[in-house]
Amino acid sequence: MTSDDSRYEAVTSRDARFDGEFFFAVSTTGIYCRPSCPATTPRRRNVTFFPTAAAAQNGGFRACRRCRPDAVPGSAGWNVRADLVGRAMRLIGDGVVDREGVAGLAARLGYSARQVQRQLNAEVGAGPIALARAQRAHTARVLLQTTSLRAAEIAFAAGFASVRQFNDTVREIYALTPGELRAARPGRASRFGSAGIADGAGGVPLRLAHRGPYAAVEVFDHLAARALTGIEEIVGERGDRTYRRTLSLPHGTGIAEVRERTGEGWLECRLHLDDLSDLTTATQRMRRLFDLDADPHAVAERLGTHPALARLVTRTPGLRAPGAADVHELTVRAVLGEQGSPAAGRRLGSALVTAYGAPLRAPSGGLTRTFPESAVLAEAGLEALGMPDSRRAALRGLAAALAEGRIRLDPGADRDRAEKELLGLRGVGPRTAGYVRMRALGDPDVLLTGDAAVGAGMRHVGAEAVDAEAWRPWRTYAMHHFWNVAADRRRTASAGRIRTTTSEGPIR
Repeated sequence: MTSDDSRYEAVTSRDARFDGEFFFAVSTTGIYCRPSCPATTPRRRNVTFFPTAAAAQNGGFRACRRCRPDAVPGSAGWNVRADLVGRAMRLIGDGVVDREGVAGLAARLGYSARQVQRQLNAEVGAGPIALARAQRAHTARVLLQTTSLRAAEIAFAAGFASVRQFNDTVREIYALTPGELRAARPGRASRFGSAGIADGAGGVPLRLAHRGPYAAVEVFDHLAARALTGIEEIVGERGDRTYRRTLSLPHGTGIAEVRERTGEGWLECRLHLDDLSDLTTATQRMRRLFDLDADPHAVAERLGTHPALARLVTRTPGLRAPGAADVHELTVRAVLGEQGSPAAGRRLGSALVTAYGAPLRAPSGGLTRTFPESAVLAEAGLEALGMPDSRRAALRGLAAALAEGRIRLDPGADRDRAEKELLGLRGVGPRTAGYVRMRALGDPDVLLTGDAAVGAGMRHVGAEAVDAEAWRPWRTYAMHHFWNVAADRRRTASAGRIRTTTSEGPIR
């Protein structure tokens, strides 16, 4: 939205499409809210708009207890933008400031700390420390309201330097003490059990917010077709499945569980973590994997201008582009599938996990290992994969480049530079580099025209490559529509063959 007047119209209509895109604060109450807050609409003269929750908190406003503005999806703009601010916001979301400080953030971005501070303040109304502080406060609220941990344990798990800092921040942002905030937790039931209290064994239950419709069946189909034995599994029947996977995190390992059936604007998730200080990072990685910060309304508006795509958008509203829970893992898997189908890549990936993955301390169901570290693969013979020597050498070269930091792949990576560096490696072609850019680096504007399934889907609906410029900056979503068309045709053809071969005669 380009003006405060149009933003106020969104507030007046309680338009949830803009939750997370901006926040509004009311001077007479000292509270800031999301645009869809159900409370009585304040008068225009009493309203101030902010680009982030951290900016509203910097302005002296506390979070609304009714609409919980700190729990909204992130702005889709940070995924589209490849500039300093967009990259910084993605890294801060991943917890880099808490782990490495502002200096570490600046080093990853290739700018001075002063430049990063200035740019963020100018565009989002808060510097990296304030943005990280707002994120820590949200993590603390989640832990207070979903676990039985002592407040002191929560303070350090959320990333605060001291209990006093934790107490002061919670009081400032929520106008409640930590004890009062815990007592105010919403009582809600879930398939995983009560979301009101969880112990260490039960994990941390979360509701991962998204905006607009969410095509969960298609996302789970995509993940199921590529799930690697040992680190991923899908349990349940289509339409009510749970995706489970292991995570390698900065302070330990974890297991994430996400349910397919959507709530009212959220996916149900549970995280089992060795170290609760990884909660923010694990949450953000699952958000990226399930593409929860996307703006399906903006995507539909742009893609709907093409007649063929308009039909697909109408048929599958809220289609998402799955990202990656671990960028190094996704990159290795992309190279494994360079010259084959998803099924072949899945077979090789599963063999890689079995041979070189680290065993989980406490296996859970079909989850027994974490994905092999790049340093391990760089030194491995890889004979267990049964690949030619040239391909094994290419995989080791990629793993060495990742382990040594010669290629930096993280949420804040420069996408153009990363793609160029990947193409400079032996065994990495344009399709693989583009696939990594799309999934590992979260670029919403990738179109793999050399992909056979994409080409088949485009031909079937009558789309041409020359039309693609009009789909920017959402070509990744157009590609997922084409993939779905191709997959549907394969399923239909397969069903027809089964019916024919199991009948006593040909079906006329």
